[in-house]
Amino acid sequence: MRHTISVLVQNKFGVLTRIAGLFSGRGFNIDSLNVAPTHDLSMSRMTIITRGDDETLDQIVKQLNKLVDSVEVQDFRDGEYVDRELLLVKVGVNSQSRAEVMQVTDIFRAKIVDVQPESLTIEITGNESKVEKFLGLMENFGVQELTRTGKVALARK
Repeated sequence: MRHTISVLVQNKFGVLTRIAGLFSGRGFNIDSLNVAPTHDLSMSRMTIITRGDDETLDQIVKQLNKLVDSVEVQDFRDGEYVDRELLLVKVGVNSQSRAEVMQVTDIFRAKIVDVQPESLTIEITGNESKVEKFLGLMENFGVQELTRTGKVALARK
């Protein structure tokens, strides 16, 4: 089972290493990790996607709460939250496929951010399901390159 954990941490040197070490030292895998400063530049928010049963997740949350640099740990399995992911994908196009790629991009409310003679670079944001569906359609045209942010999440309350 996949879980989303949000950790508000002090924006200090070595915090990311300590949290990654906590996971690896206990044999937990991180599927996705996103870290960035918040509106308060002394704090960063980490969104961690991991797999495990409820007991494993409880152990992870307890360990995260024990870290000195952790300010707040939220387990989003029970609460309501909003999540988004960003995907940049470069798709191969020719004169026949360009219009079709542009049409699919428009349907998904994605944005073309770079145009080259034989490729389009597209930006799409949304929940993981939307991003996956869009990517699946783009694979039919030939994905040349891509990068993803991983999930970012905030509680609704």
